[in-house]
Amino acid sequence: MAALLLIALAGFGAQLVDGSLGMGYGLTSSTLLMAIGLTPALASASVHLAEIGTTAASGLAHGKLGNVDKRVLWRISIPGGVGAFMGATILAGLSTQAARPWASAILLALGIYVLMRFLRTARPLVRRGRPGTRLLVPLGLVGGFVDATGGGGWGPVTTPALLANGRMAPNRVVGTMNAAEFVVAVSASAGFIVGLGASAIQWNVLLPLLIGGLIAAPIAAWITHRLPMRIMGVGVGGMIIVTNSVTILRSLQVPTELLLAVLAVELLLWAGLLLKVSRPVPVRDAETWPSKDRSHAQSIAQ
Repeated sequence: MAALLLIALAGFGAQLVDGSLGMGYGLTSSTLLMAIGLTPALASASVHLAEIGTTAASGLAHGKLGNVDKRVLWRISIPGGVGAFMGATILAGLSTQAARPWASAILLALGIYVLMRFLRTARPLVRRGRPGTRLLVPLGLVGGFVDATGGGGWGPVTTPALLANGRMAPNRVVGTMNAAEFVVAVSASAGFIVGLGASAIQWNVLLPLLIGGLIAAPIAAWITHRLPMRIMGVGVGGMIIVTNSVTILRSLQVPTELLLAVLAVELLLWAGLLLKVSRPVPVRDAETWPSKDRSHAQSIAQ
C-alpha cells in the first residue's frame, strides 16, 4: 500500500511540474520511479503508458484553444514516434545493471539542460513562416529517442529548439508539442510491449501513476498563475540533477563521505539559483509579441 501511494505521489508530482512548466512529466516521474526501485525500462514503460491518457487530454485541450499548428504537428510527431519506438526497444533489451546508470546519465544531462534553459531569460521574436521539415524531422527523431531511452525528454528537447527557431509563438509551440507527445507516448509504449512483453507491464504501477497525474492537473494549472516559470524550471532541473547524480555516484561506488559532500554542494548551489531566479525580471520585451501572445511571453520572462 505504501508503494502504491509513493507511485501515485510520483505521478502527482510529475504532473504538477509538467502542468506548470509545459515539460518535465517524463523526466520527473521516471526519476522518482527509479528512485523507489523500478528498473529504467519498467519506469519508462509505466510513464509512457500513463502519458497516453495525459497527453491525449492535454492535446485536445490545446487544440480547442487554437494552440496547435497541425502542419508542424504531423511533421514532427511521425518522426518522433519512430524515434520513440526505436529507443524503447533498445532500452528494453539492456540489462538492469547496465541500464540504470546509463538512463540516469541521460536524465542528468537533460536536467542540466532544463536548468540552463530557465536560468536564461529567453524572449525570441516570432518570424514569418513555419519551421521547416529539415528541422522538424531530425528534431522529432532525436526527441522521441531521448524521450523513450531517458524516460522523458520530449518537451526539453523539442520545445526550446522550436522557441529558438523563432517561427512559432510560445503558446503554439507548447500546444503543438503537447499534442505531438501523444504519438510519441503511444509509439514508445508499443516498443516497450514488443521488447518487454505485455505481461511485464505492472498495472499496479501504471494506474496509481495515472491517477496521481489526473488529480494534479487542475492544481498545476492554478500554480501556473502563481509561480514564475523560471522558478519552476530551475526547481525541476535541480531536482533531476541531484537525484540522478546520486544514482551515478553510487554506481561508481564512490565513498559515502564523497557522495554526501557532492550532494551538499549541489543542494547549496540549487538553493542559490532558486534565490537568484526569484528576483523580478523586467518584461518590457513582451511588447514585441502579438497582443494575444503577450501574456505567455511575460510568463516566460518571469
